[in-house]
Amino acid sequence: MRPSWIEIDVDAIEHNVAEIARIVAPAEVCAVVKADGYGHGDIPAAEAALAGGAGYLAVALVGEGIRLREAGVEVPILVLSEPGMDAAEDVVKWRLTPTAYRRSFVDTVGDAVVAAGADPVPVHVKVDTGMFRVGAAPDDAVELVQHIVRDERLVLGGVFTHLAVAEEDANFTALQLDRFAKFLDRLCDAGTQPPLVHAANTAGALGVPESRFNLVRVGLGCYGLYPHPDQKTTADLRPAMRVVSHVSMVKTVEAGERPSYGRRRPLPATSRVATVPVGYADGVPRRLSGLGASVLINGERFPLAGTVTMDQIVVDCGDADVAVGDEVVLLGSQGEERISAEEWADMLGTVNYEIVCHFGPRLPRRHLR
Repeated sequence: MRPSWIEIDVDAIEHNVAEIARIVAPAEVCAVVKADGYGHGDIPAAEAALAGGAGYLAVALVGEGIRLREAGVEVPILVLSEPGMDAAEDVVKWRLTPTAYRRSFVDTVGDAVVAAGADPVPVHVKVDTGMFRVGAAPDDAVELVQHIVRDERLVLGGVFTHLAVAEEDANFTALQLDRFAKFLDRLCDAGTQPPLVHAANTAGALGVPESRFNLVRVGLGCYGLYPHPDQKTTADLRPAMRVVSHVSMVKTVEAGERPSYGRRRPLPATSRVATVPVGYADGVPRRLSGLGASVLINGERFPLAGTVTMDQIVVDCGDADVAVGDEVVLLGSQGEERISAEEWADMLGTVNYEIVCHFGPRLPRRHLR
């Protein structure tokens, strides 16, 4: 068996959700487990989040919601974007809560309810307050909400918006919340009080109390990742992912030689070069090559010795006593050292959640307690 895998600390996910629930109370927590639980495994992540106090789950795709239902998950599952028209039957069959921003979609869901002889389906209306991705404009959203309220086949489950820069731009976040508040006022004037109102993602939940309303949608924080370094003082979150491999070969290579494809980096001294069986096909970005990325072996940092290849990396271990079979940590802790998703993200000019989402199925997940 290939000696490379990902360890997921399930207790850390449960702890993180409980910590966020404590901070945002009395608002409830909706744990976002889309994209295979941000690479952590959707079903174990969902179970841990529910154990930590989440009352709702959210996914991006109808198929992701079906997987959770097939695994026995019974809590409400919100599909965060409006599904396609052809998904209406599955939404009804699997008791999913769809997002809507077009009347044609909610009418199609209503027709599916009648065809199935099912109970009315709860629908959440998404309002675009400045993300400009998906969602109805506030005026259109007011009309859509009233249409749902009048339709006996449907139930208004909630209304929500999405914050674009809650981790870094207080002024624009305040503008979005003001637009959302005016939308809510118009609903109130029409005699409509949505059961659930939500705007906060992890950044909002931790740093913008006025965005919490009565529900927060938390993805990143469930997995122990912070949207911004400044928020590390607001919550005790524990990273749940540890990416592990083992040394498969060790060679002594002369100074000046350039290991791996492209011969990018000359060895500064005669070194023990360790090969590790994990590469960009597994989710280790090839762009890390030459950026000073390191791995941990025996509690010490060692730099990559050359280009990340599809299935393997090579590591410059200097004169250290490194042997075949030694554990290699690419992300996570070993001894007193730690390599974080943020470290890779900073090197690559991206975000920590892209890093954890990129690890593929060739690295089996081991869910540990």
